[in-house]
Amino acid sequence: MATSLDIWKLLAGLGIFLFGMLLIEESVKALSGRTFRRIIRTYTNGRLRAIGSGALVTALLQSSSAVSLMVLAFVGAGVMNMPNAIGVIMGSNIGTTLTAWIIATIGFKIKIESLALPFIGIGAAGLILFKPGMKPALVTRLSIGFGFLFLGLDFMKVSVESFAQTFSLAGFQHYGLWVYLLVGTFFTALMQASAATIAIVLTALNSGLITFEIGAVIVIGANIGTTITVLLGAIGGTPAKKRVSLSHLVFNLVTGAVAFAGLPFMISVIEFFVDIGTSSLTGLALFHSLFNLAGVVLFFPFLGAFATGLTRVFPDHKTILTVYLNQTPTEVTDAAIAALRKEIGHLLQECQLYNLRLLHIDEKLVFDTDLPFEASRRRKYTLEELYENIKLLHADIFTFYSNIQSQKLNSTEAKELERLMYASRNMMNAIKNFKGVRHNMDEFDGSDNPYLNTQYKLFRKRIVELYLTMGRLLQMDDKEEQYRGLLAAFGHIEAADSGFIRSTMDAVAQKKIQEMDIASLVLVNRLFTQSCRMQIYGMKDLLLTHEQVAHFDRAVDKTDASTREGKPVPADPGE
Repeated sequence: MATSLDIWKLLAGLGIFLFGMLLIEESVKALSGRTFRRIIRTYTNGRLRAIGSGALVTALLQSSSAVSLMVLAFVGAGVMNMPNAIGVIMGSNIGTTLTAWIIATIGFKIKIESLALPFIGIGAAGLILFKPGMKPALVTRLSIGFGFLFLGLDFMKVSVESFAQTFSLAGFQHYGLWVYLLVGTFFTALMQASAATIAIVLTALNSGLITFEIGAVIVIGANIGTTITVLLGAIGGTPAKKRVSLSHLVFNLVTGAVAFAGLPFMISVIEFFVDIGTSSLTGLALFHSLFNLAGVVLFFPFLGAFATGLTRVFPDHKTILTVYLNQTPTEVTDAAIAALRKEIGHLLQECQLYNLRLLHIDEKLVFDTDLPFEASRRRKYTLEELYENIKLLHADIFTFYSNIQSQKLNSTEAKELERLMYASRNMMNAIKNFKGVRHNMDEFDGSDNPYLNTQYKLFRKRIVELYLTMGRLLQMDDKEEQYRGLLAAFGHIEAADSGFIRSTMDAVAQKKIQEMDIASLVLVNRLFTQSCRMQIYGMKDLLLTHEQVAHFDRAVDKTDASTREGKPVPADPGE
């Protein structure tokens, strides 16, 4: 009989086990992901409910890391407060103990192979019968996941059984238990899966390779090591995300320290319920649940103070994105409206910057200097960061507008404010259109179809020409020149749209593009053209007088009607 540890079989078993866990997590999230997110978001308006929701979702999803990352997202979005977020984190620690109970009560009580193979076989048949993405296909993936889970467990069990018969812990007795604590922490942090570490511990305990005491200490270490996923998820995140990750680390560290310090007492409590000599696996699963539950009881009375302390460690540093609103009192309505007009002009430029970067256009072609968002920064924002800042700026503008509305306004001021908010909303709608076609634009740029490449270049040319025109109009002082310039710019947008349609029809006739490309190209042009129009509409409400706005709208209506009827458009329809 071989007495060496079959390390490759152990590693293969671990890999199969982890792959099974991944399949289970992905399948359950795909089947009920929205439900889980709704539970985490909705049923956490109380500390006990937060703990219960965290435990339930983690038990079903079989991934405390996934639940913790959901919490990071909701806290970062401002839809969950810190005490409730900490409650969900604590509950997830209880829910994750279900893995140990499944392995302890089922994994080694029956012939594992007879349980694993039917799961895999039925699941594989389902993959053949059902189309990917359908619910039955997801159920079959879930079945395969459970099969791999148990098959990996069987590999690990077999790999250590013969080795355990000749292995003795006598040579390791001089090492302190803290070494095993570090082992559990290190391996869990490395694999980012406490379930895998606990499966290995239960396998070793089942084979007599380790004692119950050592197994309990490694499980404590696994609880600490599992915090690495959330810590990594919070790197570079908002202060709120950092608070959540720190709460997870502190909770698990303190809980682990208490369990390690009181290990003899906790083992005696376990022995009161379970004979660890004959039912060591059940005892270890109970220990895993018990010390996590003890941590919840320990922290629960201090959740509010704990959340306050975390806020002091990572306070919110609100970045001031506004340029003109911050120092302007809304009580002085004339000054407030003037500041709001300038701030919306700033919003327009930041939106233009986003659109230029989305199309990989050098912003220096349009802007001579850095815009306010990045004027004092050492690095440029990513597209995602820039988009989030633009949304926050729009929110600040709307808040300022609401505060002005609370003042006594005459009818002229009220109409002016209304038009300014039209301008702001049009700019935001324009940038949303651009964001929606980002993927398509990248496809056109990287396509091997020359026609798509050409259209991508034309889109870039159209936007640069428009922004140069808009920049000149913003510098003008003469309202009449601005009016005529905006009408001309709108006419150029319509002409470019018509030219695109003619060109694409010719390309279709000459079979230069495929059907799928036609659909994507037409959709992108429609959204691109709408975005250009909305930016002109925004400038119209930002720059023109009330009377000029009315003339502009009538001129645009005539332009649309003439275009539909095929009639020539007057050179200056507003006159």
